[in-house]
Amino acid sequence: MSQASNIESVLVENRVFPPPAAAERGARISGMAAYEALCAEAEKTPDAFWSRLARENLAWTKPFTRTLDESNAPFYRWFDDGELNASANCLDRHMGTPVEHKTAIVFEADDGAVTTISYRDLLTRVSRFANALKAEGIQKGDRVIIYMPMTIEGVIAMQACARIGATHSVVFGGFSAKALQERIIDAGAVAVITANYQLRGGKELPLKAIVDDGIAMGGCESIKSVLVYERTLSDWKRIEGRDKSFTEVLSAIEGQDECVPEPVGAEHPLFILYTSGSTGKPKGVQHATGGYLLWAKLTMDWTFDLRPDDVFWCTADIGWITGHTYVAYGPLAAGATQVIFEGVPTFPHAGRFWQMIERHKVSIFYTAPTAIRSLIKAAESDEKVHPKNWDLSSLRILGSVGEPINPEAWMWYHRNIGHEKCPIVDTFWQTETGGHVITPLPGATPLVPGSCTLPLPGIAAAIVDETGKDLPNGAGGMLVIKRPWPSMIRTIWNDPERFKKSYFPEEMGGTIYLAGDGAVRSEDRGYFRITGRIDDVLNVSGHRLGTMEIESALVAKTDLVAEAAVVGRPDDVTGEAVCAFVVLKRGRPTSDEEAKKIATELRNWVAKEIGPIAKPKDIRFGENLPKTRSGKIMRRLLRSIAKGEAITQDTSTLENPAILEQLGQAF
Repeated sequence: MSQASNIESVLVENRVFPPPAAAERGARISGMAAYEALCAEAEKTPDAFWSRLARENLAWTKPFTRTLDESNAPFYRWFDDGELNASANCLDRHMGTPVEHKTAIVFEADDGAVTTISYRDLLTRVSRFANALKAEGIQKGDRVIIYMPMTIEGVIAMQACARIGATHSVVFGGFSAKALQERIIDAGAVAVITANYQLRGGKELPLKAIVDDGIAMGGCESIKSVLVYERTLSDWKRIEGRDKSFTEVLSAIEGQDECVPEPVGAEHPLFILYTSGSTGKPKGVQHATGGYLLWAKLTMDWTFDLRPDDVFWCTADIGWITGHTYVAYGPLAAGATQVIFEGVPTFPHAGRFWQMIERHKVSIFYTAPTAIRSLIKAAESDEKVHPKNWDLSSLRILGSVGEPINPEAWMWYHRNIGHEKCPIVDTFWQTETGGHVITPLPGATPLVPGSCTLPLPGIAAAIVDETGKDLPNGAGGMLVIKRPWPSMIRTIWNDPERFKKSYFPEEMGGTIYLAGDGAVRSEDRGYFRITGRIDDVLNVSGHRLGTMEIESALVAKTDLVAEAAVVGRPDDVTGEAVCAFVVLKRGRPTSDEEAKKIATELRNWVAKEIGPIAKPKDIRFGENLPKTRSGKIMRRLLRSIAKGEAITQDTSTLENPAILEQLGQAF
């Protein structure tokens, strides 16, 4: 862990954008004084602060009397003698209010077809499906794997599990049979909810067949039922006695349109979500019902300043934590109207996002820097898909999620999508935190491009060295959260020791949450900027450099670079060498001579932006970076390529495996 202490920060950002008057006026947290007052309340009386918010924001079937139990730290327990139901908080509580007949979901399919569903109708459909799960013998405490496309049915499946007290584990629809098998075994799942196919970019991609392959690999004897949503008309292979279509299980409980929500303890596991670990074995991050749901609702209100007439669109897949908190639970708990999109941002053209914002009058748009950068590239190479061709005047707030957004992409987003009037909430959080922990507030926080700014009230974030000692502003180190908060990870499923070792290391006292990210606070405002994962810190000739900063410098060469990813590789002279993977705006170089010339230009640029120490030793060019179908860059593959190792990892989730060959040659 000592490798990551005192990470050198070399990027300086001086641009500041105060909140627009329209955003500050009437905001739930309006102005910095209101933000500071909430922070002071959380600091002074944390138990009273959290219990007040839990009572105001959630409906409890049995009120809690204890806010936080720290007796078995770091296995913290929140509101643990209270009972509630997550689905009831998302649906039932809106019945008899103006939200009952409001549109809950606007679903736009891959082919552009639009379906809407009200809160009342969503409750009916969730209740029916919950009854169908019970008819299959699924009970409170059982684990259910969900391997579904981005459809209303995916959200219904999650809500139905929550309604009966079953713990769901959603697996992203781009994952392989092997990944599915590992998760089924680790969770001890009794059922899989899937679809025959998913539609992406005009193509039918199999899901049920992958489920069959995963179960056939063995060790999945716990699975008793596979329930199949027939998303397309294409046939699928049925295994008698195990497989049933949604139509079959729903017709078997015809007329059972009500399902009383099962009260569960606040600490009952709502879901397990597997995230990659440094060992390669996936970690089952376990979240509890009460604390998680409270933070999902609160951050909808605070970060997005949600108003009754907003149309909210988070582009994330339900297979990731963002799709859990800001698609399946947060918007529904907050009574929002939201857009759900099945397809990809570049089909049938790269203006699809902007077209949808215009079509559905989206007011809050929340997407990933990867998507923004790819759409910048598309807009600059094809005038027809530039966002200026669509009416984006409905937008009020923009958001960024998934990784730090480099300042140049931030500025493009600000100018071209927000027309310089929409605050950008650059949210930092993780699967493990359950929701935003450091983020600007649209009606309060002055914005600095590339900075996630300040922690939310109640989040005691700090930057420390490897002993847990606080570092001064301007010095880079490790990001930690010093006090527990309600939506934090409870444990790693079946592996409490790994939980303690990964997130609460003894070297720091065993009770401080280690985020695994490097960060720095600005000397003037104390704003946080994430510099990259601790394991993405390079030690070049004794200088510790965050990979994110080098990536930002490369992408700041706006006339040339569309996207960049940086990793380290061992070097005899410098200890580690900087290896950059670059996607150019003009396409890959057509000759070695051209590649060498561009590589020299980029090295000189990085030297000017950061310093000679950060110049990449290797530069490799590709038409794209190796990404999963959700747009996540597979940095482990890049590290293997940089080291010249054979690729042995599973590449089945890659959008375009051919890219790996392109990246073979270094310049």
